[in-house]
Amino acid sequence: MTNSKMTTNKVIFEVNPRGVASLTLSRPEKGNALDADMLERMSSALRRLSDDTHVRVVLLRGEGRHFCTGADVAGLKITDESSPDTERVSIATVCALLNSCPKPTIAVVHGACLGGGLAIAACCDAVLTTTDAFFAIPEVRLGFAPTALLPFFLAACGPRFLRRYLLTGERFDAKRAAQIGLASDVCEATDIEAALAELVDSFLLAGPAAVSTAKSALTGTPTMASRRVLEEAREGAASFREKRHPSWYPPASS
Repeated sequence: MTNSKMTTNKVIFEVNPRGVASLTLSRPEKGNALDADMLERMSSALRRLSDDTHVRVVLLRGEGRHFCTGADVAGLKITDESSPDTERVSIATVCALLNSCPKPTIAVVHGACLGGGLAIAACCDAVLTTTDAFFAIPEVRLGFAPTALLPFFLAACGPRFLRRYLLTGERFDAKRAAQIGLASDVCEATDIEAALAELVDSFLLAGPAAVSTAKSALTGTPTMASRRVLEEAREGAASFREKRHPSWYPPASS
């Protein structure tokens, strides 16, 4: 199977032959700030890949200098005193789709990861970040509270650290992100692709139905994969006995 690539304004969606899907935020001139159109395209792509049996792993990336600088504040319509409409509805929708995605998800972070962008990263199963990345939840400094995103922030870093960074809006670096549990790994920019390839390979070694079932247990979302899990368990045991890769593992050369 050849690479499948769909390019739209502001979002690039690509699936390689191994079933690794890349969802790249492509608005570099605005720091990949999230506007309503961009969020709609992300939602559509996430729904599509969640249902695609060929897709095994999902990567979230940002084009240009930054991963994501959060909501496009300049283009927001304020719907009440506390929150802008895209942040209140659409970013939370994207986060919910990521959180419940039955496939392993990885955020590959560099540069700024702010506000809604940080929430998106927080919803991924793993966050790889470069040493020069920086993070913040700056909404309170803009005069509103990101209440719809709090469950995702809370699950990623816990209440103690969230209280500080939510209520101050201050920036913190990649080292701190790892300390509070937000970042899985911190790498030099020159090493991050190798680290990503290793992590992707680890996810591909896991049974897709088993992964889906485990994620549903973690997130409280329903699953219908019990029969497939049993079949995978039998194949997994056989591959262990026979000292070979399981049948669901796609070779790198495919």
